[in-house]
Amino acid sequence: MAVDDVHVTLAAMGPRLRAARERRGATLTGVSGATGISPSTLSRIETGRRGPTLEVVLRLAKEYGVSLDELAGTVGPAVAEPAAEPAAEPRVPRSLGSGDDKAVLPLTRYVGGLHAHKHVLPAAGEPPARPRQVSHEGYEWLCVLYGRLRLALGDRILVLTAGDVAEFDTRTPHGVSNAGSGGPVEYLVMFGPQGERPRLRTPSAAGRGHREPDHSPDHGAAARP
Repeated sequence: MAVDDVHVTLAAMGPRLRAARERRGATLTGVSGATGISPSTLSRIETGRRGPTLEVVLRLAKEYGVSLDELAGTVGPAVAEPAAEPAAEPRVPRSLGSGDDKAVLPLTRYVGGLHAHKHVLPAAGEPPARPRQVSHEGYEWLCVLYGRLRLALGDRILVLTAGDVAEFDTRTPHGVSNAGSGGPVEYLVMFGPQGERPRLRTPSAAGRGHREPDHSPDHGAAARP
């Protein structure tokens, strides 16, 4: 592997490490106590502001119970599904080695600035009434592609469907879960670790025949801080 490829691979590990930590329900403070890596260093790695060293990757892989192949993204969609899985089950992207809980596919591979990821949450028989919430520095823009996504944002609970968008300051406690039991939910996330956000440079569709969103109690089309 060329030196440039190594740097790209290390830079792309941040979202994967964050996803692995969140799957275990661990906090930055808890991981710091178990690995000896400071919370600030862990945060910078997860948000792409710092590339991890090999020693750090090895410690975190052991702590999270994931393989180096999973963290490096070498386990991709081409890997065959286990034979025991029913054929009707949707194929979930495995490029982050996210297991059966969540798959996260990084769409950007650089350090700093806006980062984009595609997330897939599998169907849940009994989704939690309120997703577990976290908060951290940054700003997030989220768009649902397929299915129904439950977004807990502060004290609010929104259910977003395909085409719905939410954007919020990630210092606001937030969490997501699959709001439907019939299939997975897929959504895109753009995240700015230092508050960067998408900028609208064309006129809004409002007032030009644009259909207003449904604001019924269990549905929200957009959320702003």
